[in-house]
Amino acid sequence: FAKRDNWLPGASQDIPALEIGLSENRRPASPAVKSIIDKARACETLSEKEIETLFEARGPDFSAVVNAADEIRQESVGDAVSYVVNRNINYTNVCYFRCQFCAFSKGKMSENLRGKPYDISAEEIARRCIEAWERGATEVCMQGGIHPDYTGQTYIDIVRTVKQAVPDMHVHAFSPLEVWQGAETLGISLTEFLQKLKAAGLNTLPGTAAEVLHDEVRQKICADKLNTEQWLEVMAAAHEVGFNTTATIMFGHVDRPRHWAAHLHAIRDLQEQSHGFTEFVPLPYVASEAPMYLKG
Repeated sequence: FAKRDNWLPGASQDIPALEIGLSENRRPASPAVKSIIDKARACETLSEKEIETLFEARGPDFSAVVNAADEIRQESVGDAVSYVVNRNINYTNVCYFRCQFCAFSKGKMSENLRGKPYDISAEEIARRCIEAWERGATEVCMQGGIHPDYTGQTYIDIVRTVKQAVPDMHVHAFSPLEVWQGAETLGISLTEFLQKLKAAGLNTLPGTAAEVLHDEVRQKICADKLNTEQWLEVMAAAHEVGFNTTATIMFGHVDRPRHWAAHLHAIRDLQEQSHGFTEFVPLPYVASEAPMYLKG
């Protein structure tokens, strides 16, 4: 493995220091990996198989990939780091989906997992937004479970609540799953629903609910959720309406390098068409209390 420590996401121990030895390898990379790196440096499109090869790199090949990535980072942005002061508001943890990786949602099969069910009021959302603004936040990120009582109008009302409380607050909210469910409950198209959200004051969308964009994986960890094509359809519609969005991947469960490669390939293909993704966020799977972890 490229990673050789025992740290796990969600664990209480400190994150270990970077193993310098993993990236400082004086032996040359293999011709195959060197060729792929050179191709990427020349801004040529990598195939899905070539992306998979980079993910599988170990030893000198891994060092070459890491160092090439660091060189590109240095050339692109140097040591500049940007950030936003943000508050997360998860308005409900009640959810009727049965994702096997999730220890957050509350449904009939997950009542024994951590925390109690909640569904916070509009007044509480407004209070948290005002409090965040007074403490220097300029953005709220809002997502939640798919509550059986929620409709598309619920999401529109949530945005309006924020904008009425703090008009200048940037609202980054609603995964593609929430957008799909919102449009479906109102009986309108994705585009029309996204336009309604935009009119209410929504600024950008998070690219969550992606997990791994490969239906072989999704069938095992979130079989009743959006499939890969549907997730991409929501994002394409959002970009067409004029929203910028992020993209994510949740890795480290039943996934393999070929699945990561397919995921990146799908994101890249849509980005080449729409140019709507502003960032890519890798999210490690947190096994603690997740249903599929507890099942063994």
